[in-house]
Amino acid sequence: MRAYLGDLELFISWSLEQGYEDPSRITRKELRDYVGYLTRRGDQRTSTARRVATIRNYFAWLVHENILETSPATGLKTPKPPKKLPELVVREQLDELLDADWGDDVKAVRDRAICEILYGAGLRVSELCGLDLDSIDESSGLIRVTGKGNKERVVPLHATAFASLEVWRKRGRATMMEALSPGAALFFNGRGKRLTPRDVRRILDSRIGQGHIHPHALRHTYATHLLEGGADLRVVQELLGHESLTTTQIYTHVSKSRLQNVHRTTHPRG
Repeated sequence: MRAYLGDLELFISWSLEQGYEDPSRITRKELRDYVGYLTRRGDQRTSTARRVATIRNYFAWLVHENILETSPATGLKTPKPPKKLPELVVREQLDELLDADWGDDVKAVRDRAICEILYGAGLRVSELCGLDLDSIDESSGLIRVTGKGNKERVVPLHATAFASLEVWRKRGRATMMEALSPGAALFFNGRGKRLTPRDVRRILDSRIGQGHIHPHALRHTYATHLLEGGADLRVVQELLGHESLTTTQIYTHVSKSRLQNVHRTTHPRG
């Protein structure tokens, strides 16, 4: 309630400064001007969104009390909150997932292949779980992926990941397969069923000594590392299976943010 009253007092104070002593003189244009004023003075978008909601409620109340016939705030847009930059996997965690010695039991062999594919091909976790044996074409260095909207795409995979897959297919897969296991599936969980996203999250958490890694963070890291290495944005878009280039562009912001952070922490005058 205190925040609401403060928001309302701020709006009324601004209105009086602009010469609008009667709320009936406020139109949609004035309200847009007010939102612009909030932005120029440096308000956080979340605060601005709350203040816009307060204005809508205030004018709705004026209509309800028959002080106004219609509300100029109906449909007044709230500024969208800024998108959070994708979470990335740090170097130490990548080393743990890709290079740490987990032994050679079947689950270790499976988990290493899973981590290599998630980071090496940038797959969504659902895409990884949906892989079949015939999705893998080592001779061409490609894997066939079924993404959102049941759309297929072909993604390259590096030799190290194929080597991990080969060990899993030859030494691990048959051991974890049960009588009722789906014969086409590439990966199984401990019950012999096709791997699920929840299984993958548990695998990553169990393989990380400290902290937590979401499978999608490996996809974010894959895309960011490609762009930092000089890959074309449209190529990365195709590899990720994004319909819109705008979706892929978030990773350019990640790269810039990382560069700025390195500059701030390493340059003598940063």
